[in-house]
Amino acid sequence: MSPFIGILSLDTRFPRIPGDAGNPQSYHLPARVRVVPGAGSPDIVKDGRPAPELIEGFRKAAEDLVSEGACLITSTCGFLITVQREIAADLPVPVLLSGLCLLPTVLQMTGARAVGVLTASAAALGDDAIRAAGVEPKQVRIAGLQDSTLFADTFLAHKDRQNAAFDPAQMQAEVCRAAETLIASSPDIAAIVLECGNLPPYAEALRRVTGRPVFSILDAARLVPGP
Repeated sequence: MSPFIGILSLDTRFPRIPGDAGNPQSYHLPARVRVVPGAGSPDIVKDGRPAPELIEGFRKAAEDLVSEGACLITSTCGFLITVQREIAADLPVPVLLSGLCLLPTVLQMTGARAVGVLTASAAALGDDAIRAAGVEPKQVRIAGLQDSTLFADTFLAHKDRQNAAFDPAQMQAEVCRAAETLIASSPDIAAIVLECGNLPPYAEALRRVTGRPVFSILDAARLVPGP
């Protein structure tokens, strides 16, 4: 059986373009997506843990993927950092549910200088989520895309109201604008970590406009090498 990456996906309808954490072609190994029914964006992108039945849904989906041969479990939403440790503890393979898992490593790489976090919603990314990643809130500077109408209507709305299509170039401009604002307000930032699984398609553009290294869940996944 060839190894593959198992992707736990929110229940959404927007397109997963190349580079998105929910697109199997974004990974360095073959990948399979498992949608967790009922796990919509508003249910997960919030300040707090998902409902118990949704946590169990993610756990069961992860177990099923491992039983099918997954060598790594990832997810499409970085807010699952709140259940990272418990789901990882239950599985016999590496688990990386969020790009925020990289925060301790990036802080070490930058000599503990401030790290920027670009997130789907700054208002929803509370201190408990940052601590769940293994760092203190004072070590990060956060900016979100919640005020971008294009981003919010595509990725944060209820499934039946999400944009069924979007212009990646326009989305990239919105994402880069948020990152530039973050750097302007906190020029001490040494690197940027992408919380949101919808943001990796724009990582290279973010590196260009900010002049900082940019890390995502796709970089974390590459820690598990191919055969």
